[in-house]
Amino acid sequence: MCGILGTNQKPLKSFKDALSLLNHRGPDHLGITEVKNNYFGHTRLAIIDLDTEANQPMVFDSITITFNGEIYNFKELQVAHNLHCITQSDTEVLIRLYQKYGTDFVHLLKGMFAFCIYDSERDRFFCARDRFGKKPFYYYYKNKQFIYASEIKAILALLKTTPPMNYKALSAYLSYLSPTGKETFYQSIFKLEAGKSFVIEKHNFHYTTYYELSDFIKPQDETLLATTQEEALTTIEDHLISSMNYRLVSDEPIASFLSGGLDSSLISALYSKISGKKIDTFSIGYDSHKHYCELTYAKQVSKHIHSNHHEIIMNKIDFLETIDVMLEHLDEPMGDSASIPTYILSKAVHKEGIKVALSGEGSDECFLGYDPYFKLLKLYELNTHLNESDKQTLLAYHHNNFNLSKDWEYYNRLYNNQIIFGSTGETFTQAQKNLLYSQTTTPATLKQYQNKSLRPDQWVSYIDYKQWVSEVLMSKLDRMSMANSLELRAPFLDHDLIHYVINLPASIRQGNTNKELLKIVANKYLPQSIIHRQKKGFSSPYIEWLYEAYDKDILETILLVNRELDIWNTEFINYLFQEARNGKFKQHIWNLYIFARWYKKTYL
Repeated sequence: MCGILGTNQKPLKSFKDALSLLNHRGPDHLGITEVKNNYFGHTRLAIIDLDTEANQPMVFDSITITFNGEIYNFKELQVAHNLHCITQSDTEVLIRLYQKYGTDFVHLLKGMFAFCIYDSERDRFFCARDRFGKKPFYYYYKNKQFIYASEIKAILALLKTTPPMNYKALSAYLSYLSPTGKETFYQSIFKLEAGKSFVIEKHNFHYTTYYELSDFIKPQDETLLATTQEEALTTIEDHLISSMNYRLVSDEPIASFLSGGLDSSLISALYSKISGKKIDTFSIGYDSHKHYCELTYAKQVSKHIHSNHHEIIMNKIDFLETIDVMLEHLDEPMGDSASIPTYILSKAVHKEGIKVALSGEGSDECFLGYDPYFKLLKLYELNTHLNESDKQTLLAYHHNNFNLSKDWEYYNRLYNNQIIFGSTGETFTQAQKNLLYSQTTTPATLKQYQNKSLRPDQWVSYIDYKQWVSEVLMSKLDRMSMANSLELRAPFLDHDLIHYVINLPASIRQGNTNKELLKIVANKYLPQSIIHRQKKGFSSPYIEWLYEAYDKDILETILLVNRELDIWNTEFINYLFQEARNGKFKQHIWNLYIFARWYKKTYL
């Protein structure tokens, strides 16, 4: 796991200084290579092939690579494709695959990755990002100047000035917790989307989709129509064990995040059983507002699997001191408040000298774990049975009784035959944004992902993989863990597992409760009290601590930035501020405050 940086022009500022901004991503080695006035940099966190011959940038023949990530099936690829490698690293396998197949090899990879291959013979840059956006890739390409990096801060360091703010990114962030598509908060700086690649050859830019999840989703998969629940459970367990085995490939010790919820508990239990050793598990809790705390459950799982368990207690001071640290490592606003406990937990793992840990992200989207999924699936079903008069009556009822609620927004979409669900991370609805903005705004939508041929249960998973997982959860995991030189691996984000489960017949996939299939699989590995406990999610007292510490300063910071931008209605901001104090619209105020704090630091 690493940090990468490159540019096709001699930097006006120090390339090494810019690369050093990524030292936290890879403190084991810093390397710089110049090829035909192109500069390539790499900071390495050594996990596979600890020998110095695996350091990067790696150059063989006319090919130079900077690569961030892990290719879990690199040894299989080396054998299956008769690749002659000198090192024992997955990095060289990428070079040899490129030499053999050109740019048409990315679909062969199992893993998490972001890389740039430079072919000096063709003067070609080939860049790609993994299927679910586990690893980041940002780029700037303007007036034939090309810069790419793992984090935006390194690109900014090589530019003459900080680009203006991107208002489209702000609108999407308020809706979905992060910018959508290619956008970032900086004009002219873009992110390579998950499952995408591009080639720059002799200054021609060509963007390509090498992986699209909807291409692998079949509402009526004939091969699975006759599948029984028993057959599905066996296959799911096989996929999970296979995914775990791939993600346990490491020349360094591996720990496991353990919240006490079903997902991280099952991952930890599987790891313990497969490895046959006493594993290290890490949990985080809080010294106040303890109804958010899950340490009791985590400890129960730890005793069940006999792990070497570590508890980290986070307090309000820890939280407050980490807000700016979080923004520094994110480089732009991202609205998942769980970033802060993730950072503190990762820091504790790093202090124990551990470089790799497992995480349970990706299970809810695959196995329909979020409670709102089932509420929405009932709405989709209702929509097929209502006539226009019934829809109008329902909309009027919810308008009168819920006003600004998301429920009203969902019924409004149902009435207007729109896509009802827009991602788990959806915060500001369009009705709310109409009140927030002083002028009418273009709705922030995920239209580019719309595929109405999918079943409703497939749609909610599909759209969450495209936005919620790729651009929120994975951004949180990568930046907060790599800020502490820690690589996180997510076994539930195995594309073979996802393809299988999402194509199961709806009756089997949905079952009678959330995550029914996974809960049955877990019966072999976990106590019933863990399997069937109420889901909490990775929550924290973020808004309570924020108000206890800052109170009116929250509002003043938001209004200060709004005086500069002059885009929001202060009356509605005041309303949200008062409501959040009472536990309503908490995420809305957090989004506004985090943005305002970032903007103040970056532009004022």
